[in-house]
Amino acid sequence: MKYWKYYLVALLVIVIDQLSKWAVHRYMPMGMAGEIPVFGDWFKLHYILNPGMAFGVQLPEPYGKALLTLFRLVAVTGIGYYIYRLWKQHAPNALIICISLILGGAIGNLIDSIFYGVIYDNAPFGSPTPWLHGQVIDMLYADLYEGILPSAWPLVGGYHLSLWPIFNIADAAIFVGVALILLFQNRFYGHQFAAADAAEAEARAAKAEAQARRDAEAPEVA
Repeated sequence: MKYWKYYLVALLVIVIDQLSKWAVHRYMPMGMAGEIPVFGDWFKLHYILNPGMAFGVQLPEPYGKALLTLFRLVAVTGIGYYIYRLWKQHAPNALIICISLILGGAIGNLIDSIFYGVIYDNAPFGSPTPWLHGQVIDMLYADLYEGILPSAWPLVGGYHLSLWPIFNIADAAIFVGVALILLFQNRFYGHQFAAADAAEAEARAAKAEAQARRDAEAPEVA
């Protein structure tokens, strides 16, 4: 598989992600008013803006968002190069596809941060510039659980827990890519572990051979 085809996987993620965000912004009211049930009450479409990182975590203003955007730009550049490097090393196709999913998802959210403050005028109030301050559009709402955990559970029993992540296609692509890498890391990186073990064994053998040669050449003591 040619290396550029892996970038097409990332491009496909970007296109689907951006089209979904455009459709949500164009046709859905924000918040509860525009909520659309998909699978009962546990999975819905819900238009919301995320001003920061995962789970809405934000860096201090006024320049925290811009720094985060620039960091993401550096990160996607590194991921893009890593895909080419893996291809050169003949890494498993499935591993490179997983990295491509992560790249596509990262670029998808990066586009939001760079341009949405201008295109959709959604930069937070008080931002020094709409550029680099766009808010990410989220819409996939998984209302998994909210309630008090059983008191019999150690450490967490009796505490209130809310599991209702709201994310987007880009986030989903990143999650799937990372999850598959974690699940199949031995298969994906096994060739590197084997090569490292072989190199270590070869180094030990060479060291032992050199030591044996020195011992054989050393003069005998009467």
